[in-house]
Amino acid sequence: MRRLVLMRHAKAERAGAGDSDFERVLTTRGSADAALIAQALEASDVRPNKVLVSFAVRTRQTWEAMAEVFPDAEVQFTRVLYHAEPDVILDAVEAETAADTVMVVAHNPGVHALTLRILKYGSAPPSVLARFDRGFPTASAAVFGIDEAGRAAYEGLYLAAELGGGGGE
Repeated sequence: MRRLVLMRHAKAERAGAGDSDFERVLTTRGSADAALIAQALEASDVRPNKVLVSFAVRTRQTWEAMAEVFPDAEVQFTRVLYHAEPDVILDAVEAETAADTVMVVAHNPGVHALTLRILKYGSAPPSVLARFDRGFPTASAAVFGIDEAGRAAYEGLYLAAELGGGGGE
């Protein structure tokens, strides 16, 4: 693997009384923000060829809003990424040895915690760590380059709010 993209799903409707968290759907703004992130990644030459997506409705819909930009990506929907801990996400990523660029579309707190872990392990500058300490909003993607020894280097953060979208909490 040459590159890793960790993405939090886009903005979803709040669950109503008795509604399942797993079945929450994207808002209109969420769909637009996901498409915006896909366009920004593609414009930066970040094109996943393997995408691991939590099986929750909002993560599947996030990918659906992005898929047109990455028509050649192989997609795997998996329940194991639903509210997964950082180690579970990392295990799923490390199993994708044949992929050049792996993208994960999943949930906080796991995506945020894994991003912070990678940044700290990779000795990211304090300014980058401070930016991530403030949170990992919906429709956000962190990109890491992976060297031949498996070390990750921070390449960028894509936030819908900074790209003209709505962003999220």
